[in-house]
Amino acid sequence: MNRPLRAAAIQFPIVAGDIEANLQQARQALQRVHEQGGRLAVLPEMWSSGYDYKRLAELAEETPRVAAELAQLAAHLDLVIVGSLPEKDGDALYNTAFVHDRSQEVGRYRKLHLFSPMQEDRYLAAGDRTLVVPTSVGRLGVAICYDLRFPELFRRLALDGAELVCVPAEWPAPRQLHWQTLLRARAIENQYFVIAANCCGELGRLRFFGMSLIVSPRGEFLAEGGEAAAEPAAVLDFADMAAYRQEIPAWHDRRPEIYGTLL
Repeated sequence: MNRPLRAAAIQFPIVAGDIEANLQQARQALQRVHEQGGRLAVLPEMWSSGYDYKRLAELAEETPRVAAELAQLAAHLDLVIVGSLPEKDGDALYNTAFVHDRSQEVGRYRKLHLFSPMQEDRYLAAGDRTLVVPTSVGRLGVAICYDLRFPELFRRLALDGAELVCVPAEWPAPRQLHWQTLLRARAIENQYFVIAANCCGELGRLRFFGMSLIVSPRGEFLAEGGEAAAEPAAVLDFADMAAYRQEIPAWHDRRPEIYGTLL
């Protein structure tokens, strides 16, 4: 990927259990991203439903319809769209990020690390593989929310050739500092772009602060959302990424024979 790419992170207040309300917010936001010249849009975690655990299996039944509409929107708006939805597979439920490139679904990533303090591991099954997929905007990796706290995953994505990593999230207050610090660290240590979409507003007893971020390989905040619905966007310069990897040759200077061949 050599051409600059305009990417956006979409944040809005998720309405728990109301797929139509959330779809409408997503449609409008994706249209705005398209009108502003965007080619990549990242939606929040579980954006169609929120964590409505009691109804999650029922809500997951609607995910194929939601994913089909995303494919249509991606084709109509000439976008790559990434976002996390509840996915049902047999008797299991997953927190799954779907990647749509124009009219096609090109990849799915099931969240590897489930957030036990919010009982995610009681209601959902964990994924068992990573995802880096070639798309029309570059080699794209995916992680979801709590995954941010596990740098091994992000290094695996880098080793698999990711040029940018998309992170749908529902990251609540008061952990804004962790959110900013971890996103910046994952971008710097792997020398790729990170596009992270957080939700905003309130869901039950939780408050979500938004602050969606686009971070450069140098650790710069290229775009940042506030606390309200927004689509912070930035241009990703892949030529600068390549130049920075030459300037700071961390990949060349790695010592995997000392600390493990996997990482």
